[in-house]
Amino acid sequence: MDSTGNRSALPQARQFGGDSEKKVTFAFVGAGLLALFVGFLLGPPQALNYAGIDIYDWLPLASYYQGLTLHGVLMALVFTSFFIGGILLYLPAREMGIRPPMVLAWGAFWIMALGTVLAGGAMVADTSNVLYTLYPPMKGHWTFYLGLALVVVGTLIIAALVFEMWRLWKRVNPGAPTPLVTYMTVVTWLMWAIASLGLVVGVVFLLLPWSLGWIEGVDPALFRTLFWYTGHPIVYFWLLPAYIIWYAMVPGQAGGKLVSDPMARLVFLLFLLFSIPVGFHHQYADPSIPVAWKMVHNVMTMFVAIPSLITAFTVAASLENAGRARGGSGWVGWIGALPWRNPGFTAPVLAMVTFIFGGAGGIILATFSLNLVVHNTAFIPGHFHITVGTAVTMTFMGVTFWLLPHLTGRPLRAAGAALASVWLWFAGMMLFALGMHWQGILGVPRRSYISAMAEEGVYADGALAGMFSGAGGVVLLFAGLLFFWSVLRTLLGARDPGRVEQVGFSQTLSGPLESSGKTKASVALMDRLGWWTLLAVALIVVAYVPTIVQQVLDWQGIAGMRLW
Repeated sequence: MDSTGNRSALPQARQFGGDSEKKVTFAFVGAGLLALFVGFLLGPPQALNYAGIDIYDWLPLASYYQGLTLHGVLMALVFTSFFIGGILLYLPAREMGIRPPMVLAWGAFWIMALGTVLAGGAMVADTSNVLYTLYPPMKGHWTFYLGLALVVVGTLIIAALVFEMWRLWKRVNPGAPTPLVTYMTVVTWLMWAIASLGLVVGVVFLLLPWSLGWIEGVDPALFRTLFWYTGHPIVYFWLLPAYIIWYAMVPGQAGGKLVSDPMARLVFLLFLLFSIPVGFHHQYADPSIPVAWKMVHNVMTMFVAIPSLITAFTVAASLENAGRARGGSGWVGWIGALPWRNPGFTAPVLAMVTFIFGGAGGIILATFSLNLVVHNTAFIPGHFHITVGTAVTMTFMGVTFWLLPHLTGRPLRAAGAALASVWLWFAGMMLFALGMHWQGILGVPRRSYISAMAEEGVYADGALAGMFSGAGGVVLLFAGLLFFWSVLRTLLGARDPGRVEQVGFSQTLSGPLESSGKTKASVALMDRLGWWTLLAVALIVVAYVPTIVQQVLDWQGIAGMRLW
């Protein structure tokens, strides 16, 4: 799949070269890993907090909430945006054989870097401890909001570059189906371009003018709706790049083939349609939203489970194909035949396993009655950490093990440490998530400095569960240190391009070119992304506009406050 399409028809200046594309990708991935490193160091103290162990007096932080804000913003927003920006620019460019406009690619990087410095400076200066959800009336410094806006702007520039490359590819390959990785990437960027509008509007037109003193107050109910318009589909902005790796890279790394190209396309198309009009399931407790509309979003959220279930079947079948190709036999014998000693393979596969639990928890949280039982408890970050913190982060860890050598020409060093980091991250996150889910069921709140109240016996019922949360945090600390040790050893190692494995996309057992006429027709229909995007927008309009209009009419501007 590396040589897809008619590359000879491309202008010479737009043909994929390799070196310049690798440099900008390395910048994006490197910046993302740096944000991950800082954010990861702030994670174990929070896990120990839920074990009743207070170490914040020993840390150079103004408060628990400063550490929590830094951790959330750096891990959930900065790390993911940079890493995804890098891989979802490089992989489609490589597949189509098209060089993106490099000035704009570097411009996106520096805009995001500036945004990170502005937002990071505001958090470090202790002026913007509003957590990554940004909820007013908690008020941050204007540089914090501007910085986050610039990070989003950078991702949208990358989206525009991918759309432009895809348009050029279609022009020189008329009638040909979009290559699979490019198709999945374009759909991901389409979804994000639409989904980011809520956060963009909320930050640019509400929080930023408010923090500058241009308007006196912000309506918290309206902002929460705008935030969760983006806040749930942003999970798929994080997750869909991991799905691309699961579909397009992992089967080939295992020595097999993806069982169905059209099924992968269908999954991404379903995410485009159903991942956005679902945000009210985060707002079941909000009185400003009518119950009827909450139930509409409840039903829409259940539809999002369908593409994940299809993925579970398709990717598992692809791995079985690989295991049997490697000599495995029997009902489960093929599992042991998979290349478990390869950390680049093991990380995303363990990420898939964790996402089984994350998906089950997601169905619980989408269910109206069950959600209210654990609303705003530790159950929520427990769920979040086995979706984004494991399914996404571990997949990106696996990508790092083969992408950095590919970009730098330096073979992976400390491979044993890399493999150990994967298994320890998996074990640590399972312990942490078990404790957090358990504490949430017992009513322990999320985002709370509970270790400061431990001596008073507050939330004592969750003490045993908290031991699992704290132990998981300690294991995760060792896992992260081993991961970054392997990364550092690799970057400091000597160049030896001959020992670096070539990165290739998985071949398919059933693809658009080898399939029957009906399958080819369905692929051609799915390729008409303009019409599918209009349908997605129509669903969003129906699901959101009536409530947002009513909230605007009921505007209640609230002045800002700083709690910490």
